[in-house]
Amino acid sequence: MGEQLQQENADIQVEEVMEEQPTAESQSEYYSWPPAIRFDIPPYKTYHFYRHFRASSNPNNFLKGIKWSPDGSCFLTSSDDNTLSVFTLPDFENRTDENVCSSAAIEDSFSANLAITDGEAIYDYCWYPYMSASDPVSCVFATTTRDHPIHLWDTSTGQLRCTYRAYDNMDEITAAFSIGFNPTGTKIFAGYNKSIRIFDIHRPGRDFEQRSTIQGNKEGQSGIISSIAFSPSHTGMLATGSYSQTTAIHREDNMEQLYVLHGQEGGVTHVQFSKDGNYLYTGGRKDPYILCWDIRKTVEIVYKLYRSTETTNQRIQFDIEPYGRHLGTGGQDGLVHIYDLQTGQWVSSFQAASDTVSGFSFHPFLPMAATASGHRRFGALDDSDGDLSLTLRDDENCASVWSFSVYSAEDYAANSEHVDLEQSIDQENTVQDP
Repeated sequence: MGEQLQQENADIQVEEVMEEQPTAESQSEYYSWPPAIRFDIPPYKTYHFYRHFRASSNPNNFLKGIKWSPDGSCFLTSSDDNTLSVFTLPDFENRTDENVCSSAAIEDSFSANLAITDGEAIYDYCWYPYMSASDPVSCVFATTTRDHPIHLWDTSTGQLRCTYRAYDNMDEITAAFSIGFNPTGTKIFAGYNKSIRIFDIHRPGRDFEQRSTIQGNKEGQSGIISSIAFSPSHTGMLATGSYSQTTAIHREDNMEQLYVLHGQEGGVTHVQFSKDGNYLYTGGRKDPYILCWDIRKTVEIVYKLYRSTETTNQRIQFDIEPYGRHLGTGGQDGLVHIYDLQTGQWVSSFQAASDTVSGFSFHPFLPMAATASGHRRFGALDDSDGDLSLTLRDDENCASVWSFSVYSAEDYAANSEHVDLEQSIDQENTVQDP
């Protein structure tokens, strides 16, 4: 009777999440992206956090990633001490301050609103796509950890809303290695070894649909499904990356496997579609290149974007700014590199940390970005009694929020006219060439 009542309460909470979902039109009424970010001017550090991540009982704690919430009100960090932290921007909707955070700040810019410690290592996490701070019912995110089911957490209270459990052939709980909400926010897609399980968020528990990534003739995508991304253009396609160095494109409705992409030097750890859904970007561990694929013509790679990830097994995140024109990525050198996605050329870079920048995320509508840095450190045997946190700098194992300069309306118009003129001249020259 108690389990039945708990299940009914979970169903009610999940159904409330789906009510009053904001549309793209209603969101655009409140938020507007500036004309264009100026990547030729280095950004300035607005907020900085490092003490929060050194209060852990794990002296070797480091950040593994960072993601902005869909409404831009806060960001979520994942660290090696199995903790997820939520930081809410102060008065983010009316943010007009341009105070530069001192690089030698003694304290964190502000405290975390929430810190949730999970039982085991965190494999993946993602925000509910219609999350809005004005609607506490929608303020949830999902996580998957080792030897645990998928959890849906409430960011307002820190309580566990519900769980989604998958079982193996021995009827034991098996953990997902990657998770992602579909664009409508009605299902959670979870990656496992050679398979994907699909959970209806209205039905917490052990009900799921399972699809194999291996076809009957043993062709398809093998290995652990390490990353999942959906096309933002509502084409009904999703991409799955695997540690077998492959990326597969599927139909969302029936999980038909359309094709498998080969070319990554290491296991794929991150996949992301372009804003128009025509291109796919993939990155892997111990692989120094992000590959660009045209999903309309997957015969060959369009171009490669370099980053310093040749010797690390860490998942190094990259992100595309809301206009879809530029991509930013971290690396082992502590730099964030910005690339022009139309040409595949390097645009600029800035020093975000003194160690590995493992996480990078553009704000969904403000000219800002967040970075997370850190990597596992192995001290000498005779230093086992020392305190590692005392030897770290404040720009190591840290999270930072950066603000970019933007073009004025006049400069943006002049720059656009200049670019259009250059393109027309190039086209004329191309036509005139024999």
